[in-house]
Amino acid sequence: MLVDYVYQEKYNGKVKRLLSQARFRIPNAEIHDIYYTDRGLNRDLLLEMSTCQFVHNHSNVIFQGFTGSGKSFLACSIGRQACKQSIRTRYIRIPDLLMERDEAAQEKMGMGKLLTKYSRYRLLLLDEWLLNDYSDQELHFLFELIERRYDAASTIFCTQYKLEDWHGRLGGGVLADSIMDRIIHKSHQLYSGNINMREFLAKRS
Repeated sequence: MLVDYVYQEKYNGKVKRLLSQARFRIPNAEIHDIYYTDRGLNRDLLLEMSTCQFVHNHSNVIFQGFTGSGKSFLACSIGRQACKQSIRTRYIRIPDLLMERDEAAQEKMGMGKLLTKYSRYRLLLLDEWLLNDYSDQELHFLFELIERRYDAASTIFCTQYKLEDWHGRLGGGVLADSIMDRIIHKSHQLYSGNINMREFLAKRS
C-alpha cells in the first residue's frame, strides 16, 4: 500500500541520516557478519546487546580485548543496530574527543557546548578508552561527560584494559573512583575474543 511505502521510505531516510551522523569507524559493520568460530565470544550476550535494550535501560557495554581482536567492529555493529531503531548514536575515538576538548577550551562557553553535544547522544561509542595517560584536565572532562550521561544515556567503551587496571589508568585517585563508580555498576562486559581479527581477515583476503 502507498501508506506503507511512504512510511518505509521515511524510515529508510531517517536510518541513513542517523548512520551518517554516527560517523562509525567501520560503517558497514553488521551483527550478522561477526565471526564466532573458536573466538571465545559470548554469542548470547552479544545478540542480547544487539537488541539495544541496554540503551532503553541506560546501561553501558564494555568491550575488552587485545589490539586487533575486533572491539571496534563489535561496537560499530551494535551502533548500527541502534541507528536502525532510530536511536541517535555517535562513535568517536578518545584521542579525537580530547582534541575537540582542547579546541573547545579556547572558546568562550566552548567546553559547556561540547559536553552538552556529547551528553545528548542516546548511545555514545568511546573507542581506545584508557589507551593513553590523561592529564588532570582531561580526567575532569571525562568525569563531567560520564556524570552527565549517567542514568540518562548509554555508552559503549572499547578498551585493551581489564577492569582491575582501570583505576590506575585513571590516575588512581578520588576522581578515578568517581568515574568507575558511574560506569561499571550498570555495565555489560564482553571479551572481544582470542583471535587477532586483523591478522585473520588479512590471511583470508
